[in-house]
Amino acid sequence: MSSTGTTNRTTNRLLWTAQILVALLFLFAGSMKFIIPAAKMQQGPIALPIAFIHFIGICECLGALGLVLPGALRIKTWLTPLAAAGLTIIMIGATVITVATMSVAAAILPAVVGIVTITIVRGRTRDRARVATTAVALRRTNRRALRAA
Repeated sequence: MSSTGTTNRTTNRLLWTAQILVALLFLFAGSMKFIIPAAKMQQGPIALPIAFIHFIGICECLGALGLVLPGALRIKTWLTPLAAAGLTIIMIGATVITVATMSVAAAILPAVVGIVTITIVRGRTRDRARVATTAVALRRTNRRALRAA
């Protein structure tokens, strides 16, 4: 087996591991925004409106599903990098709010999760580009074969 094939398989496994772990994290975080009472969530230096918190919770849950379901079902796989990009935006906001209200040290976790979601975007976008390049090469080969016949 070629080293390129092994590298692609390893990269795919690492991306799937990251996607599943991040999806579980966001499913937990998103669902907690509906389970925890509104009064408890609004304590602290910045009290965000409960409607906004619920909106973020819905986005987190849908983003988590978007990380896993398209690839698992092999349907509209272009949604995976889109979901990861949306979750990256949420993590940028979470990092900024955490730095503003707590400390830089507390903002490390959302920043790291944001970096992981960016990695998923890049990995799955390259994945799609590689598949597209292979498809174009196959079409060219098929055209040449048809002309030769």
